[in-house]
Amino acid sequence: MSDIRFDGKVAIVTGAGGGLGRQHALELARRGAKVVVNDLGGSVDGSGGSSDAALKVVEEIKAAGGEAIAHGASVTDDAGVADLVKTTMDTWGRIDILIANAGILRDKTLSKMELADFEAVMQVHVWGTFKPIKAVWA
Repeated sequence: MSDIRFDGKVAIVTGAGGGLGRQHALELARRGAKVVVNDLGGSVDGSGGSSDAALKVVEEIKAAGGEAIAHGASVTDDAGVADLVKTTMDTWGRIDILIANAGILRDKTLSKMELADFEAVMQVHVWGTFKPIKAVWA
C-alpha cells in the first residue's frame, strides 16, 4: 500500500490538529496530496479554540517537503464550512478528498451526561460530518 500516491490531489481533513486527523493529514501529504488542515483547536471536549494545533501540523507537512494550509473553522458553523471550501478552491482550485474526522468527547456515563453534552457531541459528529460533505459535494 505504500505505493499509493495522491500527487496533484487536494485533501481537506477536519479535526486534523491532532490524533487520527493529524495522522491522515501527514500521510496524505507524504503521498503527495496538498492538504487543508482544518481544526478549531479546541480541547478534546470541544471547548476553547486556537489555530495553533492546525498550524503545527502544517509546519510538519512543510518541513517534510509537502504543501499545506491551516483553516480553523468549526465544522458545525455553516459560514465557517463555506469559507473552508472557498479557501481551498481559491488556493488550489479543486477538492479531491475529504476526510470528515472532527470529533469531541464527553467522557461521561449516560446517567451523568447532560442533554447539552449530548447535543454538542451530535453537532460535531453528525452535523460536522454532513456540513463539509454537503459543501464539497458539488
